[in-house]
Amino acid sequence: MEISNNYINEIKKILKNARQKAYTAVNSAMVEAYWKIGRQIVEEEQSRRERAEYGKEIVENLSKELTEEFGKGFSRRTLWEMRKLYVYFSDYERVRTLFAQLTWSHFQKVLRVSDEKARIFYLTEVAKNMWSVRILDRNISTLQVNM
Repeated sequence: MEISNNYINEIKKILKNARQKAYTAVNSAMVEAYWKIGRQIVEEEQSRRERAEYGKEIVENLSKELTEEFGKGFSRRTLWEMRKLYVYFSDYERVRTLFAQLTWSHFQKVLRVSDEKARIFYLTEVAKNMWSVRILDRNISTLQVNM
């Protein structure tokens, strides 16, 4: 008995769809987790203001601990980016929907943009036009955003 190609193609489409939904859900959860880690770092820094170098020490120790338990992906630079994610986008409700639409790589590129309005512009354009990270990077390099 021969199985129709249409039947197989429909099942493949269901699986591809499910995988994309799973990827999107995991990505959204991780970006939200990174924002929360950034918030924790900032709050720890603020509770220890008496030592100017404490922020570096926090990130250094945290990087070692997280890398030991969870593996790579928690370098000092990445933790500073998580901190910056929280500092730049501390109004969670304002950016919550963007967390669900964009990848951590998108946020990492936008965190390098110094102007706040330009950052929001780029994030909005990425979400609206479904820019890849490569296209976002190119547009940040070439577009002059005048806000």
